[in-house]
Amino acid sequence: MGRLVRLVAAAGLLALGALPASAQQYPTRPVRFIAPFPPGGGVDVVARTVGEKLGGRLGQTVVVDNRPGAGATLGTSLAAKSTPDGYTLLVAPVIGLAIAQGYYRKLDYDLRRNFEPISKIGFGTVVMVVPPSLGVSSVKELIALAKAKPGQLSFASSGIGGLIHLTGELFKQMAGVDILHVPYKGTTQLLPDLIDGRVSMAIDSLPAHIPHIKAGRLRALGVARKTRSAQLPDVPTLSEAGVPGFESYTDYALYAPAGTSKAIVLLLNRETIAVLQLSDLRAKLDGIGIEVGGSTPEALRTEVVSEVAKWTKVIKDASIKQE
Repeated sequence: MGRLVRLVAAAGLLALGALPASAQQYPTRPVRFIAPFPPGGGVDVVARTVGEKLGGRLGQTVVVDNRPGAGATLGTSLAAKSTPDGYTLLVAPVIGLAIAQGYYRKLDYDLRRNFEPISKIGFGTVVMVVPPSLGVSSVKELIALAKAKPGQLSFASSGIGGLIHLTGELFKQMAGVDILHVPYKGTTQLLPDLIDGRVSMAIDSLPAHIPHIKAGRLRALGVARKTRSAQLPDVPTLSEAGVPGFESYTDYALYAPAGTSKAIVLLLNRETIAVLQLSDLRAKLDGIGIEVGGSTPEALRTEVVSEVAKWTKVIKDASIKQE
């Protein structure tokens, strides 16, 4: 991943000389990052961490504006309608927004047409957590309990139709269990009920949960990735723990509204890639389970188109109700 970041950075530096004067003067005032999720979650942490460093390189403050709601579509819609001058940007997942594109029927934006991709930022770990009061210590024990009490256990998600919701539904399908879905308005909203045992489990992004795992308030049963997490080396993958082939992950990317000049997009790509090479930023994000990974705008655009097609098909094939 580090080699990819260096190669992308080198390409950006070569292109810098081609930027027109107007782009080289940008920005002349603070830049806003819209984060379409509540404070405290993975997207918020990434937006604030990257925004602080990017602001230093741009010579302007980067302000994070949390606009959660409706599976991240409210904040995303606001970003799509913003003036395309480089002063309002969106920090959000590719996969989560691709799922929303396939799930919601009446969106007033299209992820593929209403944004100028800038750069991928990184990838995050998804972890299965339960409150100690549930009395299970492994994924197999959880599955056995769910089968013994069909419909009586529950899983929390950060909202209907999002990645965390669909990850929970995928677990139900692959494990052959009946578990009730309980949606919340963001991870920070579900945490109190999860810690107190009012909901049975969550399969959610690691950053918001790792402090509670380390403090013993939550128990990690498995990570939804191909390999174990460096942050939780003793926790097996869900595939190892009893659900072969199970995988899900969060991701983070930076976008501008469609119509933003290519010169500004290129400048922001270059500066973002430079920020992603900073050792303190990488260490901070790595500490909460986020692996840094930049990209070109073109590569991110290709990924957006591919993920929208993939998840729209998954939603249709699974007959998940669309709104």
